[in-house]
Amino acid sequence: METTNARILIVEDDLKIAALLRDYLLAAGYRVEHEANGKLALDKLRQEQPDLILLDLMLPGLDGLSICTEVRRFSQVPIIMLTAKVEEVDRLVGLESGADDYVCKPFSPREVVARARVHLRRTMTTQQPGGQARFFIDREQLRILVDGIALSLTPVEFRLLAELISHPERVFSRQQLLDFAHEDQRDINDRTVDSHIKNIRKKIQSRLPDHECLHSVYGVGYRFELPH
Repeated sequence: METTNARILIVEDDLKIAALLRDYLLAAGYRVEHEANGKLALDKLRQEQPDLILLDLMLPGLDGLSICTEVRRFSQVPIIMLTAKVEEVDRLVGLESGADDYVCKPFSPREVVARARVHLRRTMTTQQPGGQARFFIDREQLRILVDGIALSLTPVEFRLLAELISHPERVFSRQQLLDFAHEDQRDINDRTVDSHIKNIRKKIQSRLPDHECLHSVYGVGYRFELPH
C-alpha cells in the first residue's frame, strides 16, 4: 500500500483542530476519519484499525494515554500524540504508554502531516482488499506483524519476508533471495532458501491458517501474494 492511500484516524475533541488536520491530510492524499470521544474511539479501534492514529491527550470518555496503552495490547499501529502539555515528564509518559511520537500544541498542520508520512513509511503496510489480513513491516525493530501480532522470525527470515512483502506478486529467484538473506555472502545454496521459506510459511499459517501467502514458482523461485 502506498502511504498516500493510508487511512488515518484523528481522535480529537477540539473540532476546529480536527477539521484543520483533516483538511491538510486529505490534501496530502490520505483517507481520514475523526472521533471526538475517547471511549468511542477505542471501541472503533478494537473493531477496525487504521494505518496511523493522531491521538489527543485530553479527551472526554477516556484520555489519550489510556487509549494508547489499551491499543498496544492488540496493535502496533503508529500513534502520534497531540497535546498542549509541554513538560518533559508528559512526553516521557506519553512515549512509555506506547506512543511513537509527540507533537505539542500549537503545532503546524504541515509538521503533523510530515511526521505522519515518516511513520507511515517506516511501518510499511500491505493489506488485502476488505482489510481481512494486514502485514506490518517494522524495519526499526526487525519485526513483521500480522494483524498486530508479531511473527517469531529469525533475522534471515525477516529479511526474506520483508523483501517479498514489499513487492507483492513479484517473482524472486532463489539467487536474489539468497542475496537478501545473507549479507555476508557465506557459502550457501538454493536449499537454504527453500528451508527458510518452509519455516516462514509455517509461521504465517499459524496466524492465517486458511491462507497461502508464499507461492513456489517452478524452476524460478518464490512470490508473495496477499491472502484472498
